[in-house]
Amino acid sequence: MAAPVNTFKQALKQGKQQIGCWMSFAEPVTAEIMGTAGFDWLVIDGEHAPNDIRSIRDQLVALAASPSHPVVRVPVGETWLIKTVLDAGAQTILVPIVESADQARELVRACRYPPEGLRGVGATASRATMYGTTPDYIQTADQEICLLVQVENRAGMAALDEILQVDGVDGVFIGPADLSTDMGHQGNSAAPEVRAVIADALARIRAAGKAPGILGTNDEATQTYLEMGAQFLAVGIDVMVLANASRALATQWKAK
Repeated sequence: MAAPVNTFKQALKQGKQQIGCWMSFAEPVTAEIMGTAGFDWLVIDGEHAPNDIRSIRDQLVALAASPSHPVVRVPVGETWLIKTVLDAGAQTILVPIVESADQARELVRACRYPPEGLRGVGATASRATMYGTTPDYIQTADQEICLLVQVENRAGMAALDEILQVDGVDGVFIGPADLSTDMGHQGNSAAPEVRAVIADALARIRAAGKAPGILGTNDEATQTYLEMGAQFLAVGIDVMVLANASRALATQWKAK
């Protein structure tokens, strides 16, 4: 039995648009609920949400029966951490603050087994192999791992063309909040200068044969990024969805 087919990776290769959402509650119940919403992909956020490897694993389990593909964002691109997340059963990894082709190449190595990579071969006891019931996992896993790198500052933008030449990088995700702040706009990703850089980056990513991705947190930004050619697009954050809906509900009925 081979490693499961990564349908999200296949969709990106085929040029299909994938609409997703961020998950920041770090709870399996909310992940399970989000998995019923109909998104193509969902981010388990290990950078800004209070996740550890156990909560990441539990959310992967909660999404196992969902058609929404889980994408795990690690807090930092450390080999040991990527190994752990892959063994927990993740097949798509999102790595923040990638600034060079050399860094991207090391991330590819972290996602692959030897001799091409650095991933440890003790998979029998892990969830990735369903605890030893996927006997051909090691022989087939590399081709099903999807690596997404985040370019979200001026250094990363300067190195973007070189990053795009790295074999094994499946997609490049633009981080608009970090990028705008690094450009001196303190989180204002709608600033014309920032929007111009984002549009150029998305076009260059697509032209290089990689999948371009980004997060929009309001309708105007989301529509703009769609028109710019974003292929895998996150259209919200679960915490913001709850906060906005609950505040609107309270305002609606307290005003009666």
